[in-house]
Amino acid sequence: MENWRLNERAEQILREALAEGGERWRVRCHPAGAKVAGSVQPRHQASAGSGGQAWVVDAGVEAEGGIEAGLLLARVCLADMAQVQLGLWGDGPWPGVIVHTDQPVVACLLSQYAGWQIQVGKFFAMGSGPMRAMYAREKLFEELGYRESAAVAVGVLECDKLPGEEVIAFLVEKLGVPAGGLRLLAAATASLAGMIQVAARSVETALHKLHELGYPLSEIVSGWGVAPLLPVAKGTLAAIGRSNDAVLYGARVWLWVRSEDERLAEVGPRVPSCASSAFGRPFVEILKEAGGDFYRIDPMLFSPAEVHFCNLRSGRSFRFGQVRPDILLRSLEA
Repeated sequence: MENWRLNERAEQILREALAEGGERWRVRCHPAGAKVAGSVQPRHQASAGSGGQAWVVDAGVEAEGGIEAGLLLARVCLADMAQVQLGLWGDGPWPGVIVHTDQPVVACLLSQYAGWQIQVGKFFAMGSGPMRAMYAREKLFEELGYRESAAVAVGVLECDKLPGEEVIAFLVEKLGVPAGGLRLLAAATASLAGMIQVAARSVETALHKLHELGYPLSEIVSGWGVAPLLPVAKGTLAAIGRSNDAVLYGARVWLWVRSEDERLAEVGPRVPSCASSAFGRPFVEILKEAGGDFYRIDPMLFSPAEVHFCNLRSGRSFRFGQVRPDILLRSLEA
């Protein structure tokens, strides 16, 4: 597979965004996990790949963050291989987070997918973004035949507290970069930026589900998706519930493929979240029933509410599943 330089692309986005400091984005930059008052400009520090300090960009843990910080997180997650913007969702009183890409496998699976559970002592985060392609321990990378080597590693952490020195040391070792080559962005799920970056995963969840179902990813040409941006919940558990519900019950995805109609008709009904027996209740209820353990939840649940296939080979289109605004409204009360 072609070397997509995902980490270099993501580092370029971050460098340009923070060239004048983090005030516009309402983020704070902390060297090597140390807390620094105000915003600091990474460009004044050691360059990527040197022996300097790692950088943690707080976009929604202790810093305020916001809409632009959330869009920045999503773009970094996607390594700038997709466009992300706010628009209309269309089925309720919420805006929508829209994603589209002509490199869906590269953007969504090799970069964006939150496939790295990072646990160091009491610190826990879901790790996503192009740094995963450097670690490359997930089975997905072996199956897709991709691994990246770069002087800089860029990742996004979904976490409730900023990573400290032990976490930085762990990541530096696993990624094989000097501390000066590590760039992390962090946001809590219960933040505006955190909710946006999760809602930006509509296409990603469709592709991951298709991969799990054995569908040939080489047939997927382009992707477009939208998920509602629900209000920020108070507390981590409620935020995890709402952010998942936005995709499970509110996301619509269009995939342009070159495939056989028979194959699409066979796999299609198994792609949307309604194919799971767990479908139909706010996610926080499902998670509580599972004792807070994601691995006890049916993995077939984690996909968009509605998926459309547009077959470029035959000219036919297929639709499976449907959005459920009624369950989204229940989610706001859960």
